[in-house]
This record gives sequence, C-alpha cells and structure tokens, in this order.
Amino acid sequence: MTQNIKISGMICQGCVSSVSEKLIALEEVKDINIDLASGNVKLEVLNLLSLKKLTETLLPKYIPSLESKTNVNNPIYKTPSKIKQLFPLFLIFTYIIAGTFLLQKNTFHITGFMFDFMGLFFVVFSFFKFLDYKGFPEAFAQYDPLAKRSRFYSKIYPFIETLLGIMLLLRLELIFALMVTIIILSITTIGVIYSLFDKSKINCACLGTALKLPMTEATLIENVIMLIMSVTMFFHQLV
Repeated sequence: MTQNIKISGMICQGCVSSVSEKLIALEEVKDINIDLASGNVKLEVLNLLSLKKLTETLLPKYIPSLESKTNVNNPIYKTPSKIKQLFPLFLIFTYIIAGTFLLQKNTFHITGFMFDFMGLFFVVFSFFKFLDYKGFPEAFAQYDPLAKRSRFYSKIYPFIETLLGIMLLLRLELIFALMVTIIILSITTIGVIYSLFDKSKINCACLGTALKLPMTEATLIENVIMLIMSVTMFFHQLV
C-alpha cells in the first residue's frame, strides 16, 4: 500500500537521509521515496501511519502532514530503475577513464594509468562531496563504520580524498598515500557490504548528497576496484 505524505523542514540531502533513517525504521514502512524540492514523501506501508506516529518518529524540526488521497501503484510515484538512478555514476566513471587516457598521451604505462585513474577518482568524487559539505557527514555516517563513531572523520573525509588525489597525480609519497587509501577504502567497503546484506535503503555518499545515488551493488564494485588497484600498486612500489 502506498501512503503519500508531506514533510516540511527538509533543506538538504542530509535532512533527507535523516528522515529516511527514522521512517524506514518503522515496522510498517517497507520503502520510502523523498522529493526534497517539494517535500513530498511516498511510503510503501503495511498499514497507514497516523499523523501522531509520524510526528513522534521524526525530529521536531521536520513537520509531517497527511495527504487527502492515498494512491496504490500510482505511475507518477514509480521509483526509477537502478540503471537510471546510477547513470550519473556511470557517466562520471566514463569521464574519469577518458581523462586518464588523455593524461597518458603517447607514453602509456599501466602503472601510470592506475595512479592517474585513482588520482582523478579521488579529486572528482571529493568535488561532489563539497557541493553539499554540511549534509555529507550525516549521510556518510549512515554506513561508514568509522564515520558513525567520529563526526570529525566524516567532516575531514572530503579533504582526505582531495589530498590523496593530488598525491597520486603528482606521485608524491606514494607508499603513504596508498596505505591510507587501502585503510579508508577497506573501512568503507565493510560498511557498504553490511548495508547491502542488511538491505538498508539509504543513499550512497560517494558522490556526496548533491546527487541522489542509492546504495547498490555498483557502490561495492566501485570500492572493490579501487581497493584492488591500491593493493596492487602498493606492493608494486615495495618491489
């Protein structure tokens, strides 16, 4: 059953993440889709939620209101396909790969390609995190184990990515940069795996909160690819 409500007080993707986390925790709620611009929320529920329960569930700054009609299988509220939702991620990866090839010019080397790819990856992805810097820490803390325990870590994470990207592109202190990369990617990957197994319906913060990107297998693949490249290049530097 679909229940449509409206929630005022949401001003960023961090708010969307907070509201989603509270509502999805209710046993009646099976799925949720929030439109930040309008404040409209589509809930897939087992039983209709009362205004009182919604008010008690959400933080005081979020004010819910019930719509007069509840629609079942309304095509207007259909959730976009995974491919459509993940299109920004695929597009960004295409640009990063193209940029990496351009950096190689006429002297292609697999090691140089991997360093440039990882460097561009970190710089580009950190850029999107800075677009909604205030909302990123809360979204990131939903699944990253270390960010859940340290808000400071989630706040400096975009800066860490930027610094790592620059170090890899300029080939500065590569062993140290690769060690840090392996550590932070391992921690995040553990959180992603747990979220996927737990079937948590949250957004991935890999592109910040400016773009609404669901947590899917694509997020895990992205992290694993970067982790494998980092480990490979780390041992290559030691030899």
